[in-house]
This record gives sequence, structure tokens and C-alpha cells, in this order.
Amino acid sequence: MDLENVDTEKWIDLIVEYGLKVLGAIVIWIVGAWVIKKILKATNKVMAKREYEESLQKFLMNLLSWSLKIILIIVVLGTVGVETTSFAAILAAAGLAIGMALQGSLGNFAGGVLIMIFKPFKIGDFIQAQGESGTVKEIEIFTTKLTTPDNKEIIIPNGSLSNGNITNYSTEATRRVDFTFGVGYDSDIKKTKEVILSVINSNPAILQEPAPAINVSELADSSINFFTRVWVNKEDYWAVKFDIIERTKEAFDAAGIEIPYPHQVEIQKQG
Repeated sequence: MDLENVDTEKWIDLIVEYGLKVLGAIVIWIVGAWVIKKILKATNKVMAKREYEESLQKFLMNLLSWSLKIILIIVVLGTVGVETTSFAAILAAAGLAIGMALQGSLGNFAGGVLIMIFKPFKIGDFIQAQGESGTVKEIEIFTTKLTTPDNKEIIIPNGSLSNGNITNYSTEATRRVDFTFGVGYDSDIKKTKEVILSVINSNPAILQEPAPAINVSELADSSINFFTRVWVNKEDYWAVKFDIIERTKEAFDAAGIEIPYPHQVEIQKQG
């Protein structure tokens, strides 16, 4: 037996076997890198079209890029014969440990992603959530910042914000302003309605469609209550509310319509 020929054949077999694996791995790497590039480009285009927040877009693109590259590396290593089962298990264990350590932060991150994708509000909207009200100042990955009407900054974690009720006062173009005016039982109902309606009609910010509504809502212990509803453009809400309350009181006084209030009666002792 020619030992030299045997060794040569063995080397040739090894070179052919592993050479084909290495060549296949190189081809997979080149094709995989090209596919990843196309996926990232398409994803970036979709995010830009849907106007994702810039911070969220960058984070998601980096996360997607690294995830795809790790998958490609595992596939390439498996192609050349490297055992990838233990490698994948180590990655999974590391991911689980990191996830447990950052559970609260990950919840806030997930909430931030949901907020930025579904957009229940945007910067500049006036919202009420988690017992707080204010104008949205910033929407970040982990928190959302509100500015209150008295100029305080409130920071709300996105996890709790995305899982709770959100009232957005800026979504619709118009808002309804509700009033309840109480007058004495001696007051004439028809005349009271006319006085309230005259005040409403004198304010040009109040919309005529839907039409204002004035109804007797309750016969209370000491007053007849008139529930009044008017519609305004959202930016006129507070100005109209304060104006109508003030001028209705003035109109009631001018018309001799009493607004009931507690009276303190002094009783004199007779000697």
C-alpha cells in the first residue's frame, strides 16, 4: 500500500468536503447580506411613509439589522459544520436574563412602540391619562412628557400609558360645552330660556350646527336647573365656557332672574 497516495487522497477528500462547505457558506453570506440589505431598505421606506418617530425608526432599524445578521451568522456557521444548537441556547439564555433584568424598561419600551405605531395622540395634543392632563410635549421610547396648563412638566411611563385609558381632546375639530344654570322656582321657564339663548346667540364663536340646546334638566331642592349645550371649534372651548358663564349671570341680573344661594337669616330674640 502506498501510504503517500492514501494521505493525498484523504487530503483531497477533506479539501473537497470542507471547500464545498466554505464555498457554500460564502455564497450564503453574500446572498444573505444582499437580502438583509433589501429588507432593511424596504422596512425603512415603510416606516418613513407611515411617519414613524425618528428615534423609534432608528432603534427598530438597528434591532432588525442585528437580529437578521445574527440569524445569518448562525446559518453560515451551521453550513460549515459548526454546532449551532448550543450557540443558539446561549443566546436565548442571555436574552432571557436581560429581559428579566429589564422587565419594567422593556414594558415601557413596548408601550412606546405601540404609541408611536398606533398614534393615539401626537405632539401638541391635549390629553388626559393616568390621572394627569396636559399638552403632549415629547414622545420618547420609554416615556411621554406632558406640559400642564400651569406649565408643569409631567413624565408618564409609556408602559402604563399604553395600557390605560387616554382621552384626547384634540382629535376632533369641534367640542361640546356643557353648562348647568340653576334659577329660583319663582322664575319663568320660557323667559329664562330666552335669556340664555340671547347670550348664546351673541357669541360668534358658538356654532349653529349642531344647534344649541337648552332644556330643564332637574327640579332640584332649591332651583330649576337648565342643562345647556353648545358646540364650538376646539380652540374656542375655554374662551366660550368662561364667557357664557359670566355673561349669563349678568343677563340674569338684568332680567331679574334669581340664582338661588344659601341665605343666612338672623333671628332676633324678643325681650
